[in-house]
Amino acid sequence: MSDVRHNVCLIDDDKIYQFTAKMILEATGLTHSIKTFFNGQEAIDYLISPENQVPENLPDVIFLDINMPVMNGWEFLEAFSLFYKELPKQIVVYMVSSSVDESDIQKSKTYEPVTDYVIKPINRDKYRELLSVLAN
Repeated sequence: MSDVRHNVCLIDDDKIYQFTAKMILEATGLTHSIKTFFNGQEAIDYLISPENQVPENLPDVIFLDINMPVMNGWEFLEAFSLFYKELPKQIVVYMVSSSVDESDIQKSKTYEPVTDYVIKPINRDKYRELLSVLAN
């Protein structure tokens, strides 16, 4: 198993999902820190804040839900797409949704920052697989 531990960002308005995802992610042994946000706007505000413009404060990976209040996943991607290349490190984004709608899957592929579309629920082995890819 890799010794690399990652900074993870969960963007999802479901408190139960956040709680269980955080527990499962911690159980992989591949996380350094896990930040949680209940909507895309909270995450954007965090990512663009001046104190977070150093690599160690930014996430290595974002797990992004689609349906959220205030700013949904698509709106987050629109905003994130405007500045993500200027961040001091590359951030991997996974769309995470219970939707198996092919139009959502295809739409996610139109956003350059999105690495893949992952269908909930996500088990420990799948999180481990997604985080292990980051180490390579």
